[in-house]
Amino acid sequence: MGRPNGPGNATWKAGVYLLAENRLLRETLSRLLQKKTEFRVVGEGAYSDAVIEQVLASQCDILLLDGVTRVHAGTDLIHELLRALPDLRVLLIGMEEEEETFVRAVRSGVAGYLLKDASAMEVVAAVRAVTQGEAVCPPRLCQALFHYIAQQAREGTVPAVQAELGLTPRQQQLVSLVAQGLTNKEIADHLHLSEQTVKNHVHRILRQVHARSRSEIVATVRNCGFSS
Repeated sequence: MGRPNGPGNATWKAGVYLLAENRLLRETLSRLLQKKTEFRVVGEGAYSDAVIEQVLASQCDILLLDGVTRVHAGTDLIHELLRALPDLRVLLIGMEEEEETFVRAVRSGVAGYLLKDASAMEVVAAVRAVTQGEAVCPPRLCQALFHYIAQQAREGTVPAVQAELGLTPRQQQLVSLVAQGLTNKEIADHLHLSEQTVKNHVHRILRQVHARSRSEIVATVRNCGFSS
């Protein structure tokens, strides 16, 4: 991804990894994709403890991930893969028509979301779309996305910071003060808290964002779109 022989090169083929519990689904999609000159299947299988290493080793451009596997693997799978492969395009297939699930998937960084009733050919068309840099979304779920963005704008929160890092509005406020270079005592005075309470908050944030220092906290949340 992002390689010189990328989508602009006529001989380039997008590498697709199929991660789905249903073997028949994997085999059907694999056959269809292999028939298309612009794709190559670089791996396929059901979920296992080694799946992250396998996907990374495949150097795939597109990951097809079914809803069953996503639930089984937990919410960290997509986040971990995108952290290791920032240009990876994740396409969720076989999903339920649930607004909350859809919005949560968008927040996690997926490029496409297909419902259970999508045909195999619709899945292939969606793979082609995300390969070309497009997003795929069921029209009847678009309104949920618009509503969510409007709500976040009204509340003044940063979705990625909440979804990926789990920081509360109070913690985001504290990080903003840390980014300004304030000491724990200065933050305590500003927020009308005890210095020990601020220390506890900072230690908790360090654990949550897997940072080793205050500067790493700031760098991590800024990568999620947070601005102090």
